[in-house]
Amino acid sequence: MTKSLNLVQFTDPHLFGDPARSLRGVPTLPALQATLAAAAADIAAADIILATGDLVQDDPAGYAHFRAELGRFGKPVLCIPGNHDDVPAMRAALAEAPFHFGGVHDARGWRLVMLDSTVPGRTGGRLDEDELAHLVQALGDAPDRHVLVCLHHHPLPMHSRWLDSVGLDNGPELLALLRDFPNVRGVVFGHVHQQEDRIVGGLRLIATPSTCSQFTPRSDDFAVDDRPPGWRTLQLQADGRIETAVHWVRNWQP
Repeated sequence: MTKSLNLVQFTDPHLFGDPARSLRGVPTLPALQATLAAAAADIAAADIILATGDLVQDDPAGYAHFRAELGRFGKPVLCIPGNHDDVPAMRAALAEAPFHFGGVHDARGWRLVMLDSTVPGRTGGRLDEDELAHLVQALGDAPDRHVLVCLHHHPLPMHSRWLDSVGLDNGPELLALLRDFPNVRGVVFGHVHQQEDRIVGGLRLIATPSTCSQFTPRSDDFAVDDRPPGWRTLQLQADGRIETAVHWVRNWQP
C-alpha cells in the first residue's frame, strides 16, 4: 500500500523584525512559536511543510524569525508570498534549503503547484498571465499525478463583504481553468484567517486559520474573531483523496 503524502500548513504569521511587536493585540512571533510547539507531533509526521503567505507584516526583517523557527525541523518548507510580503526580500531570505519559493514539487504520486497571487501595492490578488501559463504547464505535464494547487488569496467568495473585496480578482477564471484538469484534487489557500472546506463545481477549496489572529466569518465589516492560533494537517492519499483537519492552540493567552 502506497504511503500518503503528509503535509502540515501554517499561514499568515505576520512577523516583524522586532520580536515583541503585536498585530491586532497578538504578539505574532510568540503566537507562531506556540503554534509550532502545539503542532510538534504533526510536524514530526509531516513530509512537507506548507507556508502560504503573509509570512511578515510589511517588514522584511521578520523573515529571519521565520527562517529560524521553520528551518529547524529538517523538513522541506514550500513557501509562497502574500500581500504583506516583500517578494524580492522573501526570495533572498528563503533561497537555501530547506526552503523552496514557489515552483512545482512532486512526491508520492502527487504534484504540488505553488502560485504567486500577489500584486505589488495591493491587498487583493491576481494571477497574472505568466503565473497562469506556469499553472497550465504544470498541470499538463503531469496528467498521471494528483495535483494540489496552493496560493495565498481566496479564489471563491467567503460571504464576507470586506474580505471578498480583497480576494483573488480572477478567481472564477482560475476555478474554470482547474476544472479542465481532472487530476486537480484540491486548492489550498490562506489570507482569510479562518477555516473553510467547501466543494464548488467539483473542486475542493480549503482555507486555513492564521498562526496569529482570526477574522470573524461571514462579517460584512472587518472584525476579529476570538479563536486562537491554528494550523492544518493534510494527508494526500494515493487514490487522490484528501484527508484534512484544522487544529487550534489550546489555552492560548496573547
